[in-house]
Amino acid sequence: MRLEIDALSGEPPFEQVRRQVAEGAASGAFPAGHKLPTVRALAEALDLATNTVAKAYRALEIDGVIETRGRAGTFVASRTTPDGTTDAAAQAFVLAARRQGLSKDEAVRLLERHWA
Repeated sequence: MRLEIDALSGEPPFEQVRRQVAEGAASGAFPAGHKLPTVRALAEALDLATNTVAKAYRALEIDGVIETRGRAGTFVASRTTPDGTTDAAAQAFVLAARRQGLSKDEAVRLLERHWA
């Protein structure tokens, strides 16, 4: 698992960890069932406070990206496909954005603003 923290970035370190793990899970770089380092081990490897990594892991767990299995550890969760409701909402968003003349980049920025 290769994560890097950019100390000069305006993005908070916990968000950098959260984003990189989420992107790795989405891309398959961290496949379902992949065991993640403990909070303490990852914090040490990245030279971060344990609470920073714990905050990222909590956010990832809430988002369903990872799951904690007690003493067995923390793992990348099984990927699920969006249900019909989510797919329909995404389609409606794209249609509304196009009707308003938004570019794909503008629509993505809007989505990212509300995602947080």
